[in-house]
Amino acid sequence: MSGFVYAPPPDAPVVIHADDDVLVVHKQAGLLSVPGRGEDRADCLIARLRATFPSVLLVHRLDLDTSGVMVFALTPHAQRHLSKQFEDRQTRKVYVARLAGRLEPKTGRVDLPLIVDWPNRPRQKVDHVEGRHAQTDWRVMRANDQETRVRLMPVTGRSHQLRVHMAETGHPILGDPLYATGAAAEHPRLMLHAESLRFRHPESGVVQGFSAPVPF
Repeated sequence: MSGFVYAPPPDAPVVIHADDDVLVVHKQAGLLSVPGRGEDRADCLIARLRATFPSVLLVHRLDLDTSGVMVFALTPHAQRHLSKQFEDRQTRKVYVARLAGRLEPKTGRVDLPLIVDWPNRPRQKVDHVEGRHAQTDWRVMRANDQETRVRLMPVTGRSHQLRVHMAETGHPILGDPLYATGAAAEHPRLMLHAESLRFRHPESGVVQGFSAPVPF
């Protein structure tokens, strides 16, 4: 990531749903979820949302390079409720990715524990001794010898989980600046998108699902 210059897209956030308790938005690739270190990384999704929704509170994050559906809370109660759903794996997240090469078989699960690679932060790595439990299910949508379009369903929610797990299969996500190399890394963006998210509404208890169209 040396030489990286943060240049977030100028477009206003796309609001998918808003009520008294929750806010669902479509995060763009290239925009931080929360402020980074330094004044040059103060511009982020939650700061932009705060202009319209002053009470907005963080529940979860998407990587800088990942686009797609995010939910925010608008009350402390909603934040606690939603955060616990994420912690207890009661939410359902589905991502779409484009991978290098042909991923086989059509469906499968990666079960590899992950830990931060301290000398190379923010990179993560597989560590069977110290790593935290991490599982990702996949389902191939279509594939040829050059690339695979796949749906990814994370069972756990570790940092960079989908990116490391796919790289470990030998089929890194295209455009990944950390885990892809050579031609696979040479794409205008990370080809990873949070397509849909389901959770229980913190007040009504009703399960709701929201989606954002895949931009690639």
